[in-house]
Amino acid sequence: METNMQDSSLSSLRLSDRIFFALQLAIQQKDSHTADVLVKALELSMTRNSGGGDFVERRDYPPEIEEVLKKLRELKKSQ
Repeated sequence: METNMQDSSLSSLRLSDRIFFALQLAIQQKDSHTADVLVKALELSMTRNSGGGDFVERRDYPPEIEEVLKKLRELKKSQ
């Protein structure tokens, strides 16, 4: 697999960062099905080990994630 990042920089990324990059790529490639799965994975990775069994996420997404989700909604409308 080819990547623009060095292997050493990959090891310092969080799982959610890697999923976010994959989500951006899926949207660029107009693959809405894969993007939907990646959104769910991103949500899981951002909220794991948080709260307890009844934990409900109340944080807002960072602006860069909001922008990607907006692009995904636009992609779905165009298909």
